[in-house]
Amino acid sequence: EVFVVALVVLLGSVELVSAQTVDVAGTWNLEVTTDQGVTRPSFTLAQEGERLSGSYSSEALGEAMLRGTVTGSQVRIRFRVTLQGQTIGVIYRGTVDEEGTMSGTLDLADGLATGRFAATRSSQ
Repeated sequence: EVFVVALVVLLGSVELVSAQTVDVAGTWNLEVTTDQGVTRPSFTLAQEGERLSGSYSSEALGEAMLRGTVTGSQVRIRFRVTLQGQTIGVIYRGTVDEEGTMSGTLDLADGLATGRFAATRSSQ
């Protein structure tokens, strides 16, 4: 009986560890691929629990303040930019893997354009 209880406690703690929210605070360098080509924007993220805030910067879309969430290893970041006179929403959805690389998809203007991204934390 003691062994069974210990095993249950051990398995329960493994589940708790795997469900913890990853730390994504800092500057991230991205490589984004869309039908329009490859760009290299960056995020600077501040994290408070599961909430994210910060800034986005790219030559293609300019500068923007961002908001987002991180739950476990799942990250969602959103912001608005003005492109060709129109304000559009941008949403990044991704996962941080065990090596600390973030990757996933992005959606511009509710599906008008989509793409994929990979990001690594800046060493600076």
